[in-house]
Amino acid sequence: MTKYNIFSENIYPDWDINEKTFIDIAKKILKFYLSIEEVYEKSCLNGFDYKVISFDFLYCDSVKTHEINREYRNKDYPADIITFAIFADSEEKFIFDGEINLGEVMIALDKVIDEAEKKGVTKEHELSFLISHGILHLLGFDHQTEEDYNFIINLQNKALESIGV
Repeated sequence: MTKYNIFSENIYPDWDINEKTFIDIAKKILKFYLSIEEVYEKSCLNGFDYKVISFDFLYCDSVKTHEINREYRNKDYPADIITFAIFADSEEKFIFDGEINLGEVMIALDKVIDEAEKKGVTKEHELSFLISHGILHLLGFDHQTEEDYNFIINLQNKALESIGV
């Protein structure tokens, strides 16, 4: 049975999120994704032996994501989410003591709040949606085409529905 080590840090002062709740949500979403054969087979985990999957969340603001976007991605705008998919994007796949570190997801909570208001959903729902999106990126999924984008959005909606969010 696979163990999940998900860590989070919230440096955004205006929303004291319950990090344990969102770690639990992330674990459920990851389990859901990996239970779908097609998703697992296309993921960066396929073909590797591991006992533990780990990754991190950093909850911040859009000033931070703008800075990271400029510095690491040569893009001059604030993002709602930035994913550093270490395991998926690296040619060298490191598994240390049976543990795979997938990478890090940064989420701008001020953007989450704004987007939730625009969509008419709770900020918790919108955060869960972005968490589900970030996990797919960590697993190696991208959305460069409309077909890929629709596949990812459909998966995200199914994941949230499966856990009652």
